[in-house]
Amino acid sequence: MESRKILCYDNNMKIKKCPFFNLCGGCRYDFSDEKYRDEKLSALPKLDYTDDAIWGRVGQRRRADFAFVDGHFGFFKKQSKDIIDIINCPNIVPEINDVLSSVAKLPWSGSGSVLITKCENGIDVVVDSVVPHFTADFRKSVDKLPPQIIRFVWNDKIVRKYTEPEIKFNDKILHYPPRAFLQPTKDTEQILRDLVVNYVGDAIKVADLFCGLGSFTYATNATGFDIFGNGITRDLFKKPLTIKQLNNYDIVIMDPPRNGADAQSRELAKSNVKKIIYVSCNPNTFIRDKGILEHGDYKMTVAIPVDQFVGASHWEIFSVFEK
Repeated sequence: MESRKILCYDNNMKIKKCPFFNLCGGCRYDFSDEKYRDEKLSALPKLDYTDDAIWGRVGQRRRADFAFVDGHFGFFKKQSKDIIDIINCPNIVPEINDVLSSVAKLPWSGSGSVLITKCENGIDVVVDSVVPHFTADFRKSVDKLPPQIIRFVWNDKIVRKYTEPEIKFNDKILHYPPRAFLQPTKDTEQILRDLVVNYVGDAIKVADLFCGLGSFTYATNATGFDIFGNGITRDLFKKPLTIKQLNNYDIVIMDPPRNGADAQSRELAKSNVKKIIYVSCNPNTFIRDKGILEHGDYKMTVAIPVDQFVGASHWEIFSVFEK
């Protein structure tokens, strides 16, 4: 498949060094360094990878978690709870950087986290704080924010909303709920979706587990299952699909959170599902679940590392298991 071979940025391309590197706790590796790829590859677990790594582009992160403490807004310092005041991050999309200085100037009090997401039609800002209420002064300041910020939420209270934020998976447009999961960049999301579609092929009976809002579900005409999102509501950690239910499907797609899919993998290992497409954002829990599936006579036939979290130590692993 062609997209598997594309490296999303040229290693010879001149990339500016981040002024916050080694100060901010976000990036472990200097993405501007010529040794970046070698250093990041060293963090990969020992697996029999069937293809070269796919590399993400710098400056494409469409969502970022900021923090505020005692009036300071930015990222946490490395190994510290102190805040580095940041109004521009070279690893984030320009649309978020364009509004950061305005958000940073809000009259922040107390402490909390701020998730900023670039949607198709504007910027979404969600604050989570132990302080249950915002002040009247804070609300007035939010009202003066740039119009690109189409929704601003404090805990579960909407402070301002011009329109419903939207996301897009291929040609499918959906409303974006506060805090909903999204892949960090559109580039790598599309690559992962193309890979999933390629390995699903023309299969009809497909289940998409931990489907979220449906990044893979709609593209594969799958039945989606998740505790949150657009699929059938089901907590797959507490109530995984049973062997009997799984045997209704020829292919299962799994894209669980960082703690993996232990309980669901144990059910899958005893099932008759022919193919499992497993997309993991945590190599450690992936290796655990891989062992469970292999104990059930599945064989990993595809493993491709994806540098979806540029600069960070995290890797995404796209894999296929067959029985």
